[in-house]
Amino acid sequence: MKYDAVIIGGGQAGLAMGYYLKERNVSFLIVDASSEIGETWKKRYDSLRLFTPDYLSSLPGLRLEANSYPTKDEIANYLKLYAKTFTLPVQLNTKVTKLFLNNDVFMVETSKGSIQADNVIVATGPFQVPNIPRFSKNLSEEVLQLHSSEYKNPDQIRKGSVVVVGGGNSGSQIAVELVENHKVYLSIGHKMRFLPQEVGHKSIFWYLDRLGVYKARHDSPLGKILKNKPDPIFGFELKKLIKEGTITLVPRAHSSKNNTILFQDHSQIKIDNIIWATGYKPDYGWIKFSEVIDSKGSPIHNRGITSIKGLYFLGLPWQHNRSSALIQGVGDDARHISSHLNK
Repeated sequence: MKYDAVIIGGGQAGLAMGYYLKERNVSFLIVDASSEIGETWKKRYDSLRLFTPDYLSSLPGLRLEANSYPTKDEIANYLKLYAKTFTLPVQLNTKVTKLFLNNDVFMVETSKGSIQADNVIVATGPFQVPNIPRFSKNLSEEVLQLHSSEYKNPDQIRKGSVVVVGGGNSGSQIAVELVENHKVYLSIGHKMRFLPQEVGHKSIFWYLDRLGVYKARHDSPLGKILKNKPDPIFGFELKKLIKEGTITLVPRAHSSKNNTILFQDHSQIKIDNIIWATGYKPDYGWIKFSEVIDSKGSPIHNRGITSIKGLYFLGLPWQHNRSSALIQGVGDDARHISSHLNK
């Protein structure tokens, strides 16, 4: 069957895109490799909560109702409700293996056959392939290694020491919840900045929203500053544990051997567990248009619009502004793309 548009990815970006396509009354299909809507959120670690409150964590057209700071399961359930509320056509268990053009029509090859479309919106999001350093292969099998996407709770961790590599908010949260039963080291490559989660009984995001921080465009002076700085750590629990010596900061990890991890300052630690909170890297090898992917594997676009007529990207970090990859910001870019569809 041929559609006006196919959306690849049924997460928050794909569903927001579906909302605007439904408004335009075009034929479209959302395909996703997951077995259920919200699966990516459900697979995250058990204690995960958003730092943004519920009123700043909604997609267009439907307010998220949660208790202050939503849990990962509340977000997963909200995405299911969103798809149901707007009767969005989502085809699950459908992995896209190849995207190419045939006589000016997009061919989307999937695990369930081929789909044709005049427009394709790639909304697979920023969390694609875990970015784990190559030197991880030098560690002994006696060392338990997990990427943050595989970590669920402290019960997975073996007895002994833990090194968490990566000083973002995920790594920081994981490090904090492991201190009860483990000696925890946090390996970072930059100076950490801490901000309160609340100021005067209001979420700090309430202030950031009103100051325009999350609407800062990627090419604005403020946007350029923010892009070049690591995200701050929200809340002071980690800072307190570091000050007390409960969590030990160590420099950037740069190599390993057997059960030892070596750091940038030439220090080393024998470890029992290591958690790679080192983020993700893109994987667009299935897109057969080299002109829209740069040498680092990232999409080439102007606010999601590519040089190939009818091909778009959605849900990328800094696609347009600071909130483009966040649940509260992806809708603006989806609306923008919907107005540029190849007709």
